[in-house]
Amino acid sequence: MRQLLMTMLLIVTVVLLYTSITQGDEGTNQRIESSGGRMADQISRISP
Repeated sequence: MRQLLMTMLLIVTVVLLYTSITQGDEGTNQRIESSGGRMADQISRISP
């Protein structure tokens, strides 16, 4: 029973860390969106 509890706490901790890293103002998702926006601007400025 104790091992199951420890495993569940570890899983919850990993999930919380993952969501806090990927979400938020400085998260990975925000950085990818801003990087994609900058790339789109640079591509649109290329003249054929």
